[in-house]
Amino acid sequence: MKRFVAFAVLAGLLVFGGCKKDTTGSAAIGDLKGSVAGLTWGVPARWTQAPDRPMRIATYVVPATEGDTEGAECSVSYFGPDQGGVVDANIDRWVGQFEPVDRPHKSTKTVSGMDITLVKIAGTYLSPSGPMMQSMGRKEGFQLLGAIVPGPEGAVFFKMTGPAKTMAAAEAEFDAMIGSLGK
Repeated sequence: MKRFVAFAVLAGLLVFGGCKKDTTGSAAIGDLKGSVAGLTWGVPARWTQAPDRPMRIATYVVPATEGDTEGAECSVSYFGPDQGGVVDANIDRWVGQFEPVDRPHKSTKTVSGMDITLVKIAGTYLSPSGPMMQSMGRKEGFQLLGAIVPGPEGAVFFKMTGPAKTMAAAEAEFDAMIGSLGK
């Protein structure tokens, strides 16, 4: 009888354990891949690739979370060997795209032997765009997740911006994409 109960519990877990709806976004990497500057990465399964844009290797669209009126976007930029500036100058530039802003959360992690700098910024996003990076309007309650990757052929910049709820739901996906980096 104990074996039957144990088997029934195990069977129930196997059958019903996968039925829970994931409302926070899945960190699963999909079939879409990216590469530049001697780096490769996988793109989260929920994300789609947007049309080409100037100064970007790729732009990915992150679906809005319930309650947000817009989704997020993740851009990947590469400016060539020894181009793009030093890490702290780039973080300062990203911080300057927000107001008011508390001190950004900065950390590092090693992936495939590369020391990657990560940054998280929150505040009112000034939505810079165009060749002069002029503000396209203020967006309150936005966040930025960034990663600066020292690729074999130069720095590669991953920058995701969007409303706070959508960003929270997609943070594990961003982390999975950065964790998928290879040379």
